[in-house]
Amino acid sequence: MTETLPQLPAVPPLPMTELGPQAFAAVHALHGVVEEAAAAAGLEPPLLELVRLRCSQLNGCVYCVDLHTTAARKAGERDERLAQLVVWRESELFTPRERAALALAEAVTRLTDRAEGVRARRAASAVLSEPEAAFVAWAATVVNTYNRIAVTSRPVAAGTP
Repeated sequence: MTETLPQLPAVPPLPMTELGPQAFAAVHALHGVVEEAAAAAGLEPPLLELVRLRCSQLNGCVYCVDLHTTAARKAGERDERLAQLVVWRESELFTPRERAALALAEAVTRLTDRAEGVRARRAASAVLSEPEAAFVAWAATVVNTYNRIAVTSRPVAAGTP
C-alpha cells in the first residue's frame, strides 16, 4: 500500500536581498576582497571557478551552477573537465593541486565530517601554499554564502516537503 503525502501549498521566495540589501552588499564586498587576496596568493581564476562550481553543485544551487559553469568556460575551462567535476576523485583530468583545492572546498562545504576536513587540510598543505589554501577556503566560504542566499530566496514548488 502506497501512502500519499498531503499536497503542500507553494511558498513564495524569501526576499533576502530585497529586505537586507546592506547585508547582501557586505557579502558582495567580501567576495571582492577574497578575489583580490586569492589572486595575490597565486590562485588562478580557472581553479577558483572549479572550487565555486563544486561547492554550488554540492549545495544544489541551480543558479550558481549555471553562473560558475559559464565563468569557468570563460576562464578557459574545457567542457570535458566541467562534465567530470562531479566525479573529480575518479577522474584523471584534475591535477594534484586542483584535487587538493577541491577536497578542501568540499570539506568547507560539508562541515559535518571533521575527519574529511583534517584530511583535506593535510592534502592541501602538500601542494598549496598556506595563503593559497586559506583563500581556497575563503572562496568556498563566500560561494557557500551566495548558494544559501540563492537557494533560500527561490520559490518552493507546491507539494515539496
